Amino acid sequence: MPGPEATDATEVDPGHIVELERALARVAYLLTRVRRHDQAMVQCGITMDRASVPLLRLLADADEPMRLGEVATRLDVEAPHVSRQIQRLEKTGYVERVADPDDRRAQLVRPTDSGRRAVEAFRQVMRGWMRDALADWTPEDLKSLAVLNHRMVDDFLDHAEIIGDFGATARERPHRSA
Repeated sequence: MPGPEATDATEVDPGHIVELERALARVAYLLTRVRRHDQAMVQCGITMDRASVPLLRLLADADEPMRLGEVATRLDVEAPHVSRQIQRLEKTGYVERVADPDDRRAQLVRPTDSGRRAVEAFRQVMRGWMRDALADWTPEDLKSLAVLNHRMVDDFLDHAEIIGDFGATARERPHRSA
Protein backbone atom coordinates (compact mmCIF):
# COMPACT_ATOMS: atom_id res chain seq x y z
CA MET A 1 0.00 0.00 0.00
CA PRO A 2 1.50 3.36 -1.02
CA GLY A 3 2.65 5.73 1.69
CA PRO A 4 1.49 9.31 2.02
CA GLU A 5 4.39 10.51 -0.12
CA ALA A 6 3.19 8.46 -3.11
CA THR A 7 1.72 10.29 -6.05
CA ASP A 8 -1.01 9.37 -8.46
CA ALA A 9 0.34 7.26 -11.35
CA THR A 10 -0.64 10.01 -13.78
CA GLU A 11 1.73 12.40 -11.95
CA VAL A 12 4.80 10.19 -12.35
CA ASP A 13 7.44 11.77 -14.55
CA PRO A 14 7.86 9.41 -17.53
CA GLY A 15 11.54 10.33 -17.68
CA HIS A 16 12.07 8.95 -14.18
CA ILE A 17 10.43 5.67 -15.18
CA VAL A 18 12.62 5.45 -18.29
CA GLU A 19 15.75 6.00 -16.22
CA LEU A 20 14.64 3.53 -13.57
CA GLU A 21 13.99 0.88 -16.22
CA ARG A 22 17.41 1.52 -17.74
CA ALA A 23 19.12 1.27 -14.34
CA LEU A 24 17.31 -1.97 -13.49
CA ALA A 25 18.22 -3.46 -16.87
CA ARG A 26 21.89 -2.59 -16.25
CA VAL A 27 21.80 -4.20 -12.79
CA ALA A 28 20.10 -7.32 -14.13
CA TYR A 29 22.67 -7.57 -16.91
CA LEU A 30 25.60 -7.16 -14.52
CA LEU A 31 24.28 -9.75 -12.09
CA THR A 32 23.41 -12.37 -14.70
CA ARG A 33 26.40 -12.26 -17.06
CA VAL A 34 27.97 -15.62 -17.77
CA ARG A 35 31.44 -14.40 -16.89
CA ARG A 36 30.25 -13.03 -13.53
CA HIS A 37 28.52 -16.34 -12.77
CA ASP A 38 31.63 -18.31 -13.69
CA GLN A 39 33.80 -16.07 -11.51
CA ALA A 40 31.41 -16.54 -8.59
CA MET A 41 31.48 -20.32 -9.02
CA VAL A 42 35.29 -20.32 -8.99
CA GLN A 43 35.37 -18.15 -5.86
CA CYS A 44 32.77 -20.38 -4.17
CA GLY A 45 34.54 -23.55 -5.15
CA ILE A 46 31.31 -25.04 -6.50
CA THR A 47 29.89 -25.99 -9.86
CA MET A 48 26.36 -24.95 -10.76
CA ASP A 49 24.77 -23.64 -13.94
CA ARG A 50 23.20 -20.18 -13.88
CA ALA A 51 19.63 -21.44 -14.15
CA SER A 52 20.04 -23.56 -11.01
CA VAL A 53 21.11 -20.72 -8.73
CA PRO A 54 17.71 -19.01 -8.26
CA LEU A 55 16.03 -22.39 -7.90
CA LEU A 56 18.41 -23.56 -5.18
CA ARG A 57 18.19 -20.16 -3.45
CA LEU A 58 14.39 -20.43 -3.40
CA LEU A 59 14.53 -23.91 -1.90
CA ALA A 60 17.15 -22.88 0.67
CA ASP A 61 14.96 -19.96 1.77
CA ALA A 62 11.79 -22.06 2.02
CA ASP A 63 10.58 -23.14 5.44
CA GLU A 64 9.71 -26.60 4.15
CA PRO A 65 10.16 -28.82 1.09
CA MET A 66 8.24 -27.73 -1.98
CA ARG A 67 6.40 -29.39 -4.85
CA LEU A 68 7.95 -28.86 -8.26
CA GLY A 69 4.83 -27.05 -9.47
CA GLU A 70 5.11 -24.56 -6.64
CA VAL A 71 8.78 -23.98 -7.47
CA ALA A 72 7.87 -23.36 -11.11
CA THR A 73 5.10 -20.94 -10.12
CA ARG A 74 7.33 -18.98 -7.74
CA LEU A 75 10.11 -18.73 -10.32
CA ASP A 76 7.60 -17.98 -13.10
CA VAL A 77 8.99 -20.73 -15.35
CA GLU A 78 7.56 -23.84 -16.96
CA ALA A 79 7.44 -27.04 -14.91
CA PRO A 80 9.63 -29.06 -17.34
CA HIS A 81 12.39 -26.49 -16.86
CA VAL A 82 12.22 -26.98 -13.09
CA SER A 83 12.24 -30.76 -13.47
CA ARG A 84 15.44 -30.63 -15.54
CA GLN A 85 17.12 -28.29 -13.08
CA ILE A 86 16.09 -30.43 -10.12
CA GLN A 87 17.58 -33.49 -11.84
CA ARG A 88 20.87 -31.63 -12.31
CA LEU A 89 20.87 -30.46 -8.71
CA GLU A 90 20.13 -34.00 -7.51
CA LYS A 91 23.10 -35.34 -9.47
CA THR A 92 25.39 -32.81 -7.81
CA GLY A 93 23.96 -33.61 -4.38
CA TYR A 94 22.47 -30.15 -3.80
CA VAL A 95 18.81 -31.26 -3.51
CA GLU A 96 16.87 -34.35 -2.61
CA ARG A 97 13.34 -35.53 -3.15
CA VAL A 98 11.17 -36.54 -0.23
CA ALA A 99 7.68 -37.97 0.02
CA ASP A 100 4.84 -35.50 0.48
CA PRO A 101 3.36 -36.28 3.92
CA ASP A 102 -0.07 -35.18 2.68
CA ASP A 103 0.05 -37.30 -0.50
CA ARG A 104 2.51 -40.20 -0.56
CA ARG A 105 2.24 -40.36 -4.37
CA ALA A 106 3.65 -36.85 -4.69
CA GLN A 107 7.20 -35.75 -4.11
CA LEU A 108 8.67 -32.65 -2.59
CA VAL A 109 12.14 -31.27 -3.08
CA ARG A 110 14.45 -29.70 -0.53
CA PRO A 111 18.08 -28.63 -0.42
CA THR A 112 20.64 -30.91 1.15
CA ASP A 113 23.18 -29.59 3.63
CA SER A 114 25.58 -29.37 0.69
CA GLY A 115 23.00 -27.33 -1.24
CA ARG A 116 22.53 -24.94 1.66
CA ARG A 117 26.30 -24.49 1.95
CA ALA A 118 26.51 -23.82 -1.79
CA VAL A 119 23.82 -21.13 -1.58
CA GLU A 120 25.54 -19.51 1.38
CA ALA A 121 28.92 -19.56 -0.40
CA PHE A 122 27.36 -17.97 -3.50
CA ARG A 123 25.65 -15.32 -1.37
CA GLN A 124 28.90 -14.51 0.42
CA VAL A 125 30.68 -13.96 -2.90
CA MET A 126 27.89 -11.75 -4.24
CA ARG A 127 27.73 -9.77 -0.99
CA GLY A 128 31.49 -9.29 -1.10
CA TRP A 129 31.29 -7.88 -4.61
CA MET A 130 28.48 -5.54 -3.57
CA ARG A 131 30.37 -4.49 -0.43
CA ASP A 132 33.45 -3.67 -2.52
CA ALA A 133 31.47 -1.80 -5.19
CA LEU A 134 29.53 0.25 -2.63
CA ALA A 135 32.41 0.82 -0.19
CA ASP A 136 32.26 4.59 -0.65
CA TRP A 137 28.54 4.83 0.12
CA THR A 138 27.44 6.07 3.52
CA PRO A 139 25.58 3.69 5.83
CA GLU A 140 22.53 5.94 5.51
CA ASP A 141 22.62 5.76 1.69
CA LEU A 142 22.96 1.96 1.81
CA LYS A 143 20.02 1.70 4.19
CA SER A 144 17.91 4.00 1.99
CA LEU A 145 18.83 2.00 -1.10
CA ALA A 146 17.83 -1.27 0.59
CA VAL A 147 14.54 0.16 1.90
CA LEU A 148 13.61 1.69 -1.46
CA ASN A 149 14.52 -1.47 -3.36
CA HIS A 150 12.36 -3.60 -1.07
CA ARG A 151 9.54 -1.10 -1.41
CA MET A 152 9.85 -1.16 -5.21
CA VAL A 153 9.85 -4.96 -5.36
CA ASP A 154 6.86 -5.13 -3.00
CA ASP A 155 4.96 -2.69 -5.20
CA PHE A 156 5.90 -4.65 -8.33
CA LEU A 157 4.62 -7.82 -6.66
CA ASP A 158 1.42 -6.12 -5.52
CA HIS A 159 0.80 -4.95 -9.07
CA ALA A 160 1.62 -8.39 -10.49
CA GLU A 161 -0.91 -9.99 -8.11
CA ILE A 162 -3.58 -7.58 -9.30
CA ILE A 163 -3.07 -8.70 -12.89
CA GLY A 164 -2.98 -12.37 -11.94
CA ASP A 165 0.71 -13.23 -11.58
CA PHE A 166 0.96 -15.18 -8.35
CA GLY A 167 4.58 -16.28 -8.80
CA ALA A 168 5.76 -14.64 -5.58
CA THR A 169 3.75 -14.58 -2.42
CA ALA A 170 3.27 -12.10 0.37
CA ARG A 171 5.07 -14.34 2.86
CA GLU A 172 8.24 -13.87 0.82
CA ARG A 173 8.05 -10.11 1.41
CA PRO A 174 8.96 -9.34 5.01
CA HIS A 175 10.58 -6.01 4.21
CA ARG A 176 7.50 -3.79 3.93
CA SER A 177 8.83 -0.56 5.44
CA ALA A 178 9.32 3.05 4.52
